[in-house]
Amino acid sequence: MTVKLTVENAVQAKKEIEDLVTQGYTHDDIYIFAHDKKRGKDIADALDTEEVSMKEQGFLDSMKNMFSSRGDELRSKMEAAGLSKEEAARAESELDEGKLVLIAQK
Repeated sequence: MTVKLTVENAVQAKKEIEDLVTQGYTHDDIYIFAHDKKRGKDIADALDTEEVSMKEQGFLDSMKNMFSSRGDELRSKMEAAGLSKEEAARAESELDEGKLVLIAQK
């Protein structure tokens, strides 16, 4: 089951992650996305969540993302984390507004 949550900041993200953990998700099941690459990495590191890697995406998609726009890269990674194309497009527009997107998948 895939759960997508949108939050305004890292404080709200931390609370949502704690709630997901109490629902049986592990930190390895939870991905956090931010439009700014550094912000996303810093928050993921601070909150001990995962980043979508080659394992989730596959080699070819990972390589393609190296040459894609940030929006294309984010949509691809969110799809790899469990969202449909349409859900990933909507989530990416939320990231454009400065929000954070959490995706939890068992």
